[in-house]
This record gives sequence, structure tokens and C-alpha cells, in this order.
Amino acid sequence: MRLRLLAAGMMCALALSLDASCATGIAADPPGAAIAASPPESAQGRFDRLVDDYFAYRFRVHPTWATETGVHDYDGQLEDFSQRACEERIKSERGFLSRLEAVEPGQLSRQSRLDLLQLRTSVLGSLLELEQIQMWKHNPDHYSSTPAASIFSLMKRDFAPLPERMRSVISRERQIPRMLAEGRKNLVDPPAVYTDVALEQLPGIVEFFQKAVPQAFAPVKDDQLQAELARTNAAVVDSLRSYEKFLKEDLSRRSHGSFALGADLYRKKLLYDEMIDEPLDALLDRGYSELRRLQQLFKDTARRIDPARDAGYVYASISADHPRPDQLLTTISLSLEEIRHFCVSRPIVTIPSRQRVRVEETPPFERALSFASMDTPGPLEKKATEAYYYVTLPEPGWPAKKVEEHMRQFCRADVVNTSTHEAYPGHYVQFLWIKQAPSKVRMLLGCGSNAEGWAHYCEEMVLDEGFHQADQKLRLGQIHDALLRACRYIVGIRLHTGGMSVEEGIRFFMDEGYQERANAERETRRGTMDPTYLVYTLGKLEILKLREDYKKARGKDFDLREFHDRFLAQGCPPLPLVREALLGSSSKISLVNPAP
Repeated sequence: MRLRLLAAGMMCALALSLDASCATGIAADPPGAAIAASPPESAQGRFDRLVDDYFAYRFRVHPTWATETGVHDYDGQLEDFSQRACEERIKSERGFLSRLEAVEPGQLSRQSRLDLLQLRTSVLGSLLELEQIQMWKHNPDHYSSTPAASIFSLMKRDFAPLPERMRSVISRERQIPRMLAEGRKNLVDPPAVYTDVALEQLPGIVEFFQKAVPQAFAPVKDDQLQAELARTNAAVVDSLRSYEKFLKEDLSRRSHGSFALGADLYRKKLLYDEMIDEPLDALLDRGYSELRRLQQLFKDTARRIDPARDAGYVYASISADHPRPDQLLTTISLSLEEIRHFCVSRPIVTIPSRQRVRVEETPPFERALSFASMDTPGPLEKKATEAYYYVTLPEPGWPAKKVEEHMRQFCRADVVNTSTHEAYPGHYVQFLWIKQAPSKVRMLLGCGSNAEGWAHYCEEMVLDEGFHQADQKLRLGQIHDALLRACRYIVGIRLHTGGMSVEEGIRFFMDEGYQERANAERETRRGTMDPTYLVYTLGKLEILKLREDYKKARGKDFDLREFHDRFLAQGCPPLPLVREALLGSSSKISLVNPAP
């Protein structure tokens, strides 16, 4: 069957071949194909224009994403979340899906055949969200955090003169009250946990507009611009406070919806986002197998550190060794240099740039669901090169017990592990490679099982390759973080398909993953909104299997750095496409394809 992926029923099995025949794998391009000029009306030319049209559309309807990507044509625009706009987006996405279905894959280059598959699943994923999952109808934080992120995207990188970016901020701020008003119209019976998270985030968002925005543009010596920013900013703060009152006094009383997707939507989301078609029962079995393996490793490693104590006590003593909150950012900065030096000197992977990341505090509108994250400039950004490693510090009003629980996530072992994940050789190194991706599709579209799978894989791999090899405390910290990801894997599936409650999820993280309650609460609440955060563990397992298969194929010529470089050179597509690209005719993509 050809790449067009025409669905014969709601859930039909479909084996995909990416060349014109039905041979397994991807056939090589014919000699001369790479240099022969395509005629104006060729299938390849039509596909190239389709790709350009699609991303031009995406930049227009997602102006914040455009700014983040490095496209600044829409810096003065804000997303439109009205009912009418959502209906128009559905119509547009269906139009692009029809155009993709009309493409004849056998007439495309090898890379474009991969791109066609990735682009089609991306469009199907967008339609799944707009038409069926509909977070725009159920998540109140969608309307309050998006404006903050949109304004922050203009502030954090010096891609244009400050007065120019200030004008864009003013333009976007004028549209924020409209977005919040649309939220009031659109929100229907959200889950209580979604409303709770939105309310928790709002004080930080208000503070962001009250303090951070004026401070960022204080150097601009233009009285008219300053007066206009003061007006729009005050209007935003008033609108946010009114929205907060609406959530507290109105929406919270009717927040009785279920966050659970159900098995059907969950399977579709995995398919369209990750190209994963494994039955949920089998997926869950894999998750439990990995959890039990890690739990045994955790106990064995703890026993090597202190044979007289149980594993929980040993880890508690290690997690108590953390910096003070005011020392955390400096501690992480120092760890980054040590890990980077190891990766270069080993060598484990090619790092395409000497540009370093900047360690800073997590923005207020992201703190409720994140304790550490990487924010890199977009692949199309030509001027601004700042990359930020965000770390969530304790809030000033927290009680001492909660502060201590939070800081235990930043013990010395976890600082090393998290820095490996976020920066070297994890997310930041992958970002540097993505700027060299082989196509626009590969550069602009990605998936979690690749990005998060790669970063999580790196945590274990770096220690396996000898980083502080004799320090079993670092290994115990790495296993503890892996247990957290394995719990995400299981809790995500069970929350959304197995009837698990939020409190049961919290207990699972605490009992099975040895997590502090503060972190277990954050992780479970995240799982209600991020149903497929199994991608960390699932991606790691798939990359390990790919590495083993690649090693067998290469035989004595296998080289770890060469494997990593070839993996990263693919961009960040779903892992079945990476496997197809690296193993060629020895691999096969097989998907269960629900009809769109």
C-alpha cells in the first residue's frame, strides 16, 4: 500500500511503504535525482509548495509560535481563540489534508516521502485537538498563560531593537482582553484540576505584567511609547484580575468535567503525535516492566552505597544534599560546564556550537507545572541566539516543609542528571542539530518521544560512558529520575484510560517512584493535561532498541558518536521515521490508522 494512507475503516491496520513499490523500507533515489531540475508542475514541486503554504498558514494562525520559531512577520498579532476562528482552522486543516492525500509519494524524493508522512500525521493531530480533545473548551489556563508566553517571546531575545519589540508588545497587549473574553465564552465544564492550576498560575502572570514587562522596556527613551505601554499593560492586568474573579466565583463552581480522554482518543493521540500504534495493554505492560527493573536497580545501587540501610533512607540522605535556593542557579551553571567538557573529550556526540546556555529562573506563568526546562531560539531565528535553561525556585510564601521537598529535586545527583537532560547532550545539543535538519518539515515539526526520549536516554548513557563512574550516588539519582518518568508512563495511561483518580496518581508517584508529595502532586496534575507524557520512557526504550539494531547492522564499524550524530541529523521526527532513515530496507513502519 502506498504512502497516501487512505483509511478503510475507523481502525484498520496499515503497513506503510515509502517508495513507489511495496518493498519494505525506503528505496534510494534514482541516480541524478538530487541534481535534476524538477519541472514546474512536477509532483515534487507541488509538494514543496504545499509545505511552504502549510507553514505560512501555521505562522499566521499561531503568531506566538512564529515569533518563537524566528519568523517575525506576525510579532504584533495574538492568537484568535474564538469559536469562529477555530472553525476556520478546522476548515483549513482539512483542506491541507485533502492536498496531502492527493500527493503521489512514488514521485517524491526519499526525504520528501518521509516528510509527507510526518506532515500528514501532524495535520491529523491538529484536527484531533480542534475537533475532539478541544482543550480550548476545557482548559482555562489556555487563555491566561498564552498571552504571557506571547509577550515573553518578544522580551527574552534581542532579535530586534528594543523600541521595535516594545511596539509589538503594545500591539499584542491590546488584543489580550479580547482573548480573555473569548475564554469566558468558550469554556465548558472544565475539570476542577484545570481550573485549580489556572488559579495557581494567575498571580504569577499578573506579577509578570505588573513588574517584568515595564522593567524590560524601561531603557526605551520614548515618552509616547512608555505612556502607551503603561495604558495597555494596565488594561491587561485589569482583564487578568477580572478573569481570575470569573474563575473563582463562576467557573470553579461548574468545573465538574472529566480530564480523562478515554482509550479511543488516547490511541489516536499517540498515533498522530508519535506514530505509536501499540495496543494500550501492551504499552502498559512495557511501562510496568521498566518500572520494576528500575526499582530493583534502585535497591541494588542503594545497597552498594550503604548495605545497612533501606533504599528509601539512602536516597533521602542523598537528596538532602542540595544547595540553598539562592545558590541553585550558580550550582547548575557550574555543572553544565563539567558535563559539556566530558561530552566533547570522550567524545560522545558532536556539539555544533560553542554557544553556552544561560541558567535563569522559570517565568512565573510556567512554574506550576515545571521545575526545570530548556528554552532555545527557534530554528529560523537569524539574530538572537540566547538559549535559556529555566529552573523553578521555591515561591517566597511557601512553608519550610514545602521548600525542602521542592529543593530535594535539586540535590547534587539530580542537578547532574537534569543538566544532562536539558542541556548536554540532551535538549540543547539536539536543538543545535535541528538547525541543520534536512528539510523544512524536519526543522519545524517534532515529537515528544524523540525530543524527550533523546534527553532521557542521555541521562543513563552519559553515566554508562563513564561520567563520574565510581560515584554510585549519581547513579542512584539517575535511577530515581528514571523512576519518575516510568511513573509518568503508567499514570498517564491510567489517568486517561483506566479510571485512576488524581489522588491515586499522587500516591503512585510517592509509593512506586519514591517521590516527595510536592513533586507527586505537580506530576499528577501535569498528567491530567499532558496525557502522553509517557514519551520520556517510551522514547528512551525505542532509542535503545534502535541503537542495538543499528549496532548489529554496522558490526565492527559501529561508533557511538556516529550513531548519535546520525540520529540527531534527522531533526526531531517520530522515531519510526528515524528508524526508517537510519536502517533503510531493514526497517518497516506499521501503523494502525484511524480514519480522520
